[in-house]
Amino acid sequence: TGALQFDSIQVNETAHLFNDTAKPACNIIVNFAYPVKSSDDMLKDSLNSYFISACFGDKYIGEKPEEVVKQYTENYISEYRRDLEPMYAEDEKDKEDESSIGAWYSYYKGIESHVQYYKKHLLVYRINYNEYTGGAHGIYMSTFLNIDLRTLSPIRLDDIFVGEYQEALTDLLWNQLMADNKVTTRQEVEDMGYTSTGDLEPTENFYLSPKGITFYYNIYEI
Repeated sequence: TGALQFDSIQVNETAHLFNDTAKPACNIIVNFAYPVKSSDDMLKDSLNSYFISACFGDKYIGEKPEEVVKQYTENYISEYRRDLEPMYAEDEKDKEDESSIGAWYSYYKGIESHVQYYKKHLLVYRINYNEYTGGAHGIYMSTFLNIDLRTLSPIRLDDIFVGEYQEALTDLLWNQLMADNKVTTRQEVEDMGYTSTGDLEPTENFYLSPKGITFYYNIYEI
């Protein structure tokens, strides 16, 4: 559907506090996949808006992809400097030795997307996101968009499964989790720490492939 052709916009920028290379810096990496050609311009433009919104936020919808990535990068760097320069300056006053000022001033952000699958009227788009804003460790997550190109709408679990499927599907997920961890009871899985932060149930964060459906749980979700 749509004879779509894709390209990507890539950015890897580092910016130091006070433009001083001896001071901490932020690093932003973007690799944004988007449709550049299609037999259906409306489809192409709609997908662009959809992908831009999912990767960068609704406020960028309607802009050209190159402009979006440029603006997003500039905004990230200027917000980093605006938020951290005053604190860093205070820290510098209080501490004799620059190297003893916390490494948490070095921020990073990564947004990388790609087309994972495209056949007939199904398009699966993956977004990998990671960010560090001080603290013990960064956060990272992956989200998936499964799009029906005929209707230009996201595919939900209710579009795939019929009837009262929740319970049967949850059982299948438990069985798979037990198999993945080479145990035979739910209790053994729970003893490993699973479901301590949330119940194991079907998530809307899934992707379709010729092999079936894969449910993707991000760190800490279960």
